[in-house]
Amino acid sequence: MDHFNHTWSQSFILAGFTAIGNLWPLAFLGTLCIYLLTLAGNIFIIILVQVDSGLSTPMYFFISVLSFLELWYVSTTVPTLLHTLLHGCSPISSTMCFLQLYVFHSLGMTECYLLGVMALDRHFAICRPLHYHALMSRRVQLWLAGAPWVAGFSAALVPVSLTATLPFCLKEVAHYFCDLAPLMRLACVHTGGHPWVHIVVIGMINTCSLVLILGLYGGILKAVLKLPSAASRSKAFSTCSSHIIVVTLFFGSAFIVYVGPPGIRAEGKGKLIALVYSFLTPFLNPIIYTLRNQEVKEAIRRITQRIRAV
Repeated sequence: MDHFNHTWSQSFILAGFTAIGNLWPLAFLGTLCIYLLTLAGNIFIIILVQVDSGLSTPMYFFISVLSFLELWYVSTTVPTLLHTLLHGCSPISSTMCFLQLYVFHSLGMTECYLLGVMALDRHFAICRPLHYHALMSRRVQLWLAGAPWVAGFSAALVPVSLTATLPFCLKEVAHYFCDLAPLMRLACVHTGGHPWVHIVVIGMINTCSLVLILGLYGGILKAVLKLPSAASRSKAFSTCSSHIIVVTLFFGSAFIVYVGPPGIRAEGKGKLIALVYSFLTPFLNPIIYTLRNQEVKEAIRRITQRIRAV
C-alpha cells in the first residue's frame, strides 16, 4: 500500500465491543461495579498486610505486591473499556495508545515474573523450612519484589518499539485497549516478521516463567508427599492452592491470546479472552486469597475486633 497517507495518525479509535446492542447499560454498570470492587479488594489486601502483624511473612508481602500490581494492571485497560461501553467507541491519541500498550505489557510481564517469585517463596517455605527465614530475609524479599518490575518494563520495550515504528493507514482498533495484534492489522506494510518477534519475546517469557513455576511445584509436591501426617500435607497444599488457581487463570488466558492458534485469537474471541487476564483475574485475586485462606480470615477478625474496641 502506498505510504502517502501515513501522516493522519495523530489518534486511534478503540472500537470496543460493538455487538452488545441495547445491553450496553447493563454491561457498563456491571463492568463499573466489578472495577470498583477490584480496586477495593486489592487495596484492602495491601492495607491488611501492612496493619496486621500476623501477616508479616514473605508470602503475604508478595501477595500485597501482586495486589499493588493488579491495581495498576486493571486501571490500564478498564477506563477505556468503560468509555467504549458508554459511547460506543473511545478516541485515543497515538502517544497515549502506545503508552497504554507499553504499560499494559510491562505489567503483564512483571506479573509473569512475580508469580514465579511467589512459587519460589512457597518452595523455600515447604522444601527448606529450617533455612526459610535466612533465605527470605527482608533484603531478599525487597530484591525479589523489585526485580520483576525491572525485568518486565525492560522486556516490553522490544515488542512495543517494533509496533510503534510501523506506518499506520487505518485508525480503528478492533479492541477495547491498544494491544499488539489489533494495532498491527492497521499497518500499511506487511508485518509478517513482527508476530514472530512478539511470540518469541512474550511467549518465551511466559514459557520460562511457567516452566520455573511447574518445576518448583514439582519439588513442592515431592516434599509434601514425604510429610508424615495427612494434616501436614493438607496444610502445605492449602498454602499453595490459591497461587495455583491464579497461575492457571493468568497463564492459560495469556497463552491463548498471544501464543495460541490464529483461529482462537480471531477478532472478537481475542477480546473476550483478554477480559480474563486484564479484568477478571485482578478481580478474582483478592477473593481467591481471602476466601481460601484461614490466616487472612483470622487477620480480618482481629482487625474487626480492634475497630469494635475503638
